[in-house]
Order: sequence, then structure tokens, then C-alpha cells
Amino acid sequence: MFDKILIANRGEIAVRIIRTCKRLGIRTVAVYSEADSRGLFCQMADEAVPIGGAQARDSYLDTEKIVAAAMAGQCRAVHPGYGFLSENPHFARSVEAAGLVFIGPPPAAIAALGEKLAAKELAVKAGVPVIPGHGDALKDEAEALAVADAIGYPVLLKPAAGGGGKGMRIVQTPEEMETALASSRQEARKAFGDSRIFMERYIENPRHIEVQVLADAHGNVVHLGERECSIQRRYQKIIEESPSPAVSEQLRRRMGAAACDLARKAGYVNAGTVEFVLDGQGHFYFLEMNTRLQVEHPVTEMVTGLDLVELQLRIAGGEPLPFGQDEVVLDGWAMEARICAEDPAKAFMPSTGMITRYSEPRGADVRVDSGFGTGGAISPYYDSLLAKVICRGGDREAARTALVEALNGYHIEGVLTNIDFVGSVLCHPEFLQGNLSTDFIQRHFEGSQSLTPPNAGHLRHMALAAALIYHVRSEAVRDSLRPAVSPIGGRRIDPGTRSYTVKAEKALFDVRLEGDSLSRHWIFHVNGTVYMVETPELEFYRRRLKLKIDNQIHRFRLRIEESFVVVSFSGVTRLFEIYSPKEWEAMRFMPERTERRAQNVLACPMPGLVVAVLVGKGDRVFKGQNLVMLESMKMETGVASPVDGVVADVRVQAGQPVEAEQTLLLFER
Repeated sequence: MFDKILIANRGEIAVRIIRTCKRLGIRTVAVYSEADSRGLFCQMADEAVPIGGAQARDSYLDTEKIVAAAMAGQCRAVHPGYGFLSENPHFARSVEAAGLVFIGPPPAAIAALGEKLAAKELAVKAGVPVIPGHGDALKDEAEALAVADAIGYPVLLKPAAGGGGKGMRIVQTPEEMETALASSRQEARKAFGDSRIFMERYIENPRHIEVQVLADAHGNVVHLGERECSIQRRYQKIIEESPSPAVSEQLRRRMGAAACDLARKAGYVNAGTVEFVLDGQGHFYFLEMNTRLQVEHPVTEMVTGLDLVELQLRIAGGEPLPFGQDEVVLDGWAMEARICAEDPAKAFMPSTGMITRYSEPRGADVRVDSGFGTGGAISPYYDSLLAKVICRGGDREAARTALVEALNGYHIEGVLTNIDFVGSVLCHPEFLQGNLSTDFIQRHFEGSQSLTPPNAGHLRHMALAAALIYHVRSEAVRDSLRPAVSPIGGRRIDPGTRSYTVKAEKALFDVRLEGDSLSRHWIFHVNGTVYMVETPELEFYRRRLKLKIDNQIHRFRLRIEESFVVVSFSGVTRLFEIYSPKEWEAMRFMPERTERRAQNVLACPMPGLVVAVLVGKGDRVFKGQNLVMLESMKMETGVASPVDGVVADVRVQAGQPVEAEQTLLLFER
């Protein structure tokens, strides 16, 4: 086992690796960029070394600086984490050339499996099923049309040199090919420095299933079951679970055997993941192999009881696997949600800033892998992933319920997150049934909004919580205005009964409650449904509320906006207006509020870099048309026009850094 290693990464994966190393007594060296000088991973590591500027190319992608830091720190090995240089064969060779151990597969295996066309050929040689397609990079549009005609539409264009969804395009008809191929090549060239594109048949409504494998240097190869990763947005995974609701024991054995065969054929050593596409008839096809630890590895750890980082370290140290395939047991179910700093209401634009409040969920079967805390700075330079919340249960529904409740109690302020969007996916009726596919979000959501109305019971719980907070606050104000009384014996508060009309958008709730804050026991009537409610923790000063409703614990996130209460629960957020009977009678005759008229300013939605300005002064534009392209957190995002109009002035140019709310251009009034 190593006595000291360097971690060539940042954020939550660096923290994750450090925790295992601390448990094993291994000292750690972190490397950090200028933007990460106050990062949690830097504080947790035994040593932290600065390696350059905020841009990844000046720090986390600089092989020479990282290797030099490892040598200077007298480390024996380097763990690459995931992302950055983790699947770069040149980096792995440089680490080994310096006399250090690369905690990952051999450089030759990384090279062979990282190139999509070569990996597909290797899979064929290993007897692994592959998706029908064209084995060579496409030369031009004419060849692309000919190949697509032979394969049959729809087809999928994929970059030969990378993954993560960048450069991928679905082509439904010949008329779409020219534009799709050009944009695919452009995006692949920018992301990977390689514009080669190949083509394969597009499997409609597929599931994304991956198999975790482990291989040591002694010829032992095992798999640890599968993970379902079908819930994706823009080819980026959002929710993962293990096992998959679509995989039988027989299919698991077949997919696991195929994954192990590929690992053996590639001469693979260490942890890796073989990804498959699964169609509706139960046929699986090789997609790619990720030659590193996966973001979603915790769900496998939760159902196997194994520490994959520890196993990576032991394999890299030359130890054989401590178990065989027959000793791998999957116990229960685990589900993970990725929490990202982004604004779902604005097309999931990245959100940057400082985390001003932070409180993680806790519990025996709740795990949070996070790289940030209160005071953490979220910059525009890196991936938007903040944390992963993982929950385990005896079965799928138990794991799902635990994850929903954990997200209900996950409180982050200072940056916007996708917590409620993820919660709405977890609570969607089709997700509950396990009817998943990689286009799940496209089929069931419009932007960030579910096309299915929220659960009526959830809305009643939210109305109950809003009314309770309003009632307790109102009673506290009344108590403060009453004359003081002798503390001897105190004052008995008459629980009484209070009635309220609660309004959320177009929904109305008749709420009647009986009880008092001293006993913390209440009876609620919400639109005729009776609930027995206990308030074991009135934590509203922390913007959270924990209630026991009919003997089941529920958590809510709340905030006060003027006289209203905003409640977030199980993926739904609503602004609740609460009125006494007299107030509601008066409100019925007031005119509806109208939205403010759009301004003549196009404001920057987030900090970033202007990639392109798509219009000029005097151009006529239309609402929804992208006018400026920004780059932030490794993603390009279009800033759309809020109006139909004419551009009066352009205030920015390509290559210019911009801040949130900065004026990009003006429209004629």
C-alpha cells in the first residue's frame, strides 16, 4: 500500500479520495488552481500545492506541473479521479515515466478504449454485441448520406475521440444530415481537438446500462453488477441507480460476462466501466468503456459494501483482488442524484457565486459526496457538479423515497441548484414504475417543468406547511403584543381553531387547524382531508421545516417573500398566499396582478466568456432567438432575446469576459 499519493483533481471527487486515504492512513497531496485556493479538498488534504491559473489548461490539464508537484511532494502514486486527465494516455505515461504509479489502467488500455472506433473493434474481437454502424470515420456529407441509407434512419453521429455527449447528434432524415454533421464536427473539434465523426444506428427509447468491472495485475477480473443511468439531460446523467429495474439475474450474468471479456481482451487493470445500450426487447449493445472511476460509483458501493477507491489503491499497489465473482453480493437498492449549480428555470444555465448557507441531509442510509460547504466559491471555470446524494433501501421504492426526503432537506443558498428539478423527476409516475429511457426528460418535461400535474397529496402537504408557518408566526406576533404576566405557572394558551384560505397559483386550499406550538401536536383539515401533525423540530430560522404527518417524517424548504411563503417539497415549488376568512373575502374583489413589461436590455444571465455575438446594430430579432453565445463551466449557452424587436446597440464582443447582469445589448424602444 502507498504511504503518500497526489490527487490530480478537485471538488467532490478529490474529497472522496481523501476520505478513503485518511481511513487507510495514506497521506495526500492536493493540487489546486487560483480559483480553488479555498476549496474544501485543499483544506482536507495533508498538503496542498498551487499549480496555476483558473483556466483548466493552466492547471488541472497541465501534465508537467502535476507530475512535478508529485515528485516534489515525494508521492509514490497519482490518482486522477475523473474528468480532466483521467483518461489521457499521455498523462498516464508521464506519471509512469517519472517513476510514479498511475492509479488506473495501463496507458495502452486507455488509448485503445478511449478511441471510439478502436474500442468498437476491440469489442467485436471480444465477442461483445455492438450497435450496427459504420466502422470508419465519415469523409464527407455524401458518404454520411450513403451510410445512413444503408443503416436506416434514425442514425446517431458520434465523435471518435470523446464522450459526455459532446458532438453527438441524432439525424432523423436525410435533410438534417448537412447541418448535423457540420455542427457535430465543430463541437468535437473544440471539445477534443479531433473532428472525426462516425455513425451508428440510433436505438430509439433505449436504456443506458453500465457494468462496473475490477481487474488486477494477476489476471483476475470481476464485475460488481450494473447501474441504470438512463435519466439524462443533454447526454449528461442526472439520476443513477443499482441494480436496474430492467435487468434480470440472467441478463445481469450475460452483461457482466461481456464486460469482463472486454476488459480481458484490452489487458485492463484497475476499476473501469463498460457502458451498454439496452433496447426494449432485452438486447444489449456495447457503447463505450470509461477507463476511470465513474461519478456514479457510490451506488455500487452502497449495494456491495465495497470501497472502490480502496480497491483501486490496492490493485495499483500490486495486490490481487480479495474476492472472486461468486463472492460479489448485491444487497438492497441504491439511488443517486447529481446536484449541480444551475438554474433550471433558465434552460439550466450554470449558476456561480458563493454558497452562503449549506446544510446536508443525514441518516443511516443517506450519503452525501460533496466538495463544497458554506463559503465555497462556485466559479465559471469548471463543471457545475456540487455534490451527489445517495440513498439506500431494501427495495427500489424504499431507496427512491429516502432520496426524495433527503433532497427535501438539502438546503443550499447563494447559488441556484437543480435539487427541485431532480426531485420532480424522482416523483414522476413513470419513474415510479421504472419506465425509463435516455429520452425520459425530453418526453415528460418541457424545459424544467413536468408535463404531469404534481401529486395532489404533495400539494396538500405543502399547503399545510405554509399555513402552519403563517399561523405560528402570527401567533408569535400576537403574544409579543399581550401584557406581560407572572411567570409563575405560565400562561395557558387556548389551542382554539383557526381557518385559512391558502392559494398557490390557481389552486385553492381550505385549511383548518387545531393545536398549539407548546404541545406541538396539531389536527389539520385540508380540503376535507384530516392529518395528524407533530412538529418535533420547528427549524424555520434555518429555512427548513420537519413535520411528522400521520406518523411519517417529511421535510420542507421554505422562505418568506413579503407576506407569502414559498415552499419546496418533493420536486415541487409553489408560492403560497395565506388569508384569514375576512382577508380572503376582500381579496376576491381585487384585480389580478399583471407581469411587468419586458425591458429593452439583454442582461447577461451568468459570469462567463463571450464566445460569439450573433447579431449587429440594426438587426431585427425575434423572441427566443439566440443573440450571444457564452461559455461557462465548460458549456456553451445561448442568450435568447426576450422580445421581438430591433437591436439598438451591442455592448460586448467575442473573447470578452462578462459578469452576471451586465448589459450585453440594447433593443430599440
